[in-house]
Amino acid sequence: MDNNVNKTASVLIEALPYIQKFHGKTIVIKYGGNAMVDEDLKESFARDIVLMKLIGINPIVVHGGGPQINMFLEKLGIESKFVDGIRITDERTMEIVQMVLGGLVNKEIVTQLCSVGGKAIGITGKDGNLIMAKKIRLQPNNSGKDYVDVGLVGEIESVDTD
Repeated sequence: MDNNVNKTASVLIEALPYIQKFHGKTIVIKYGGNAMVDEDLKESFARDIVLMKLIGINPIVVHGGGPQINMFLEKLGIESKFVDGIRITDERTMEIVQMVLGGLVNKEIVTQLCSVGGKAIGITGKDGNLIMAKKIRLQPNNSGKDYVDVGLVGEIESVDTD
């Protein structure tokens, strides 16, 4: 028997308890970092998501896109400012963030999933009021203020799963 077949069979046998445990379940996967910029990792990620669906798991991908946002802001001459790792987001910056995440990044992920045999759609938290958030206020670090205003940045309050 071919060595690759043996390896595949071994992996499937080891995975069987997990496949049984998560069959029919919805799993939320955070996709970001190097996996979003390395071509081999992007393809591997897409294949893994499609495999999950094929074995009966319902994956939902939630993605980042900080480097892509930074690139577009830089192209437009908009300086990024951060407080405690959180991007200060005014209205102009939010327009770029929505364009990059909801358009460019989201569509690229959908295309990648479909290219390896999956079926996918891309939606944003704004679509149909899927995600509702409240404005966050950061406690200042010795700034003398009551809070630091980071603009249009929020904390999720609810997700409409319907």
